[in-house]
Amino acid sequence: MNSCPCGSGATYSDCCEPFITGALPAKTAEQLMRARYSAFVGAQMDFIFDTTHPDHRKGYDHAGTREWAENSEWHGLEIIDTIKGGVDDIVGQVEFIARFSEKGEQREHHENAQFVRENGNWFFSEGSMVKPRPVTVNKVGRNDPCICGSGVKYKKCCGR
Repeated sequence: MNSCPCGSGATYSDCCEPFITGALPAKTAEQLMRARYSAFVGAQMDFIFDTTHPDHRKGYDHAGTREWAENSEWHGLEIIDTIKGGVDDIVGQVEFIARFSEKGEQREHHENAQFVRENGNWFFSEGSMVKPRPVTVNKVGRNDPCICGSGVKYKKCCGR
């Protein structure tokens, strides 16, 4: 029993394979997103191309995308949020993180992917990278307890 690369917990044959082979259309934007991730893992570029909206196919590098997918090591997909994209919707958005290694370097692709449904079929239309949230640092006052946990005032400990 091979579990699906998309991380759903189901077997590949019960999850993404029917969408990738064309046996079934994806019912939701998230199903298509998961199937597209699984297609990248399996370097099934025809599915990636066919599920990209025709208005967004210009400049698609089939051979280069296949080479990149085949030479990457895939570590998992995390769905962060899904907005609309259900069985009764015509648009949807899926925020996800795809984790992979490229040339031995660990990477994360964090994207808000837009989907549109036309004639009963979901298509990826465009995506935008999600920028990392800025790190916030709480300022420590001189007379506050030291951040190291010593119990001494910051100014007499690490704040010297």
